Amino acid sequence: MPPRIRIISICICIFIVVYVFELVRRKRLNEEYSFGWLVTGSMMLILSVSEDLLTWVSETVGATLFTSTLFFFGLTFLVIICLHFSIRISVLTNQVRTLSQHIGILYHEKKRLEKATEPPEGHSS
Repeated sequence: MPPRIRIISICICIFIVVYVFELVRRKRLNEEYSFGWLVTGSMMLILSVSEDLLTWVSETVGATLFTSTLFFFGLTFLVIICLHFSIRISVLTNQVRTLSQHIGILYHEKKRLEKATEPPEGHSS
């Protein structure tokens, strides 16, 4: 891999890992989501630093360029993340629907109880 691309790749990977740690520290990113980002950033960093490993992985997946291998794994990770978030969004959508229905039922019950406990008109307390 050309030295300029290697340096840029290493800098990007280090930035991602450090930024994820900072997001977790500031409580802007949950630990459960940070694990995937840290593993991916670390693996990309290892591939960027170790030319022998990158060559072996590139030959294994059939890539002709080392950068293609790095982009392939980055893209694969992004597809996995998108699938994971789609699953999470689906679960959360179902939870919101259920909670909305429960709130509607409770609101209806509250109104019914308020009506039942109201004194009849014409009577003063």
